[in-house]
Amino acid sequence: MARKGDYRVLGFGLLAAWATACGGPGGGADVEQVSAAIMTSNALSMNALSMNALSMNGLKDPLAREFLKYVVSCALPDDADIKLKIDGTTYDFPGSLGLAPQWGEDRGMCDETCQRWVSGCVLARVDYLGVARPISLRGASPALRTTWSELRDYQDDEATYFGNLWAPGAPKYACLGLGKKEIPRVCGDSLDNCPMEVVGACASDCGSVGPTGGFVDCSTSGKKHKPEIFHESVTVFLPKTSM
Repeated sequence: MARKGDYRVLGFGLLAAWATACGGPGGGADVEQVSAAIMTSNALSMNALSMNALSMNGLKDPLAREFLKYVVSCALPDDADIKLKIDGTTYDFPGSLGLAPQWGEDRGMCDETCQRWVSGCVLARVDYLGVARPISLRGASPALRTTWSELRDYQDDEATYFGNLWAPGAPKYACLGLGKKEIPRVCGDSLDNCPMEVVGACASDCGSVGPTGGFVDCSTSGKKHKPEIFHESVTVFLPKTSM
């Protein structure tokens, strides 16, 4: 795995796996870690989310590089990064959360479970206005561990995100947090603007709530346990001042 400061072109296991899974070849705001592993700024644009194939040629597009930045940030831990040289310019894509560290290894692979975790994380970091804001990501993965101070400061249950950006059709879903009727951070002033399908309330859609408040085993139908269940679901909590 590449460690920060290791100035080489790295991570082709990650890049090649992405391009293959998405059907062949094809700047945003900085992502910064605030404190705990899951408090992270988000500003992935909806246009960048639409990038569904990455290759060395495709990465000449700034939107593709923005998308890859968030994929790497979700997948790799904070002591790893990927450096790619494109048209004479070297771009650094740092890791952060570590949901799929094996993907950054030489010949690293990402199975369906891995793809789902990274997808939920990427979807959770979309911002309708492209504004970097602190969020708390929670879920059943050990990489989404939290702290007491984070639980205290981030209490506004926004929504839960799940899907698989590598599966045919790149299915993308969200369900609404407790008492919520909209997701303005991600969808703007209407759910019709959402880049993912909003299936309803998480309380009726997901199988259970984890110890840190994240919803687990969310379904694609809006009803618990059917038809397809995503254990790899990522719940976003916002600072309690936004409540």
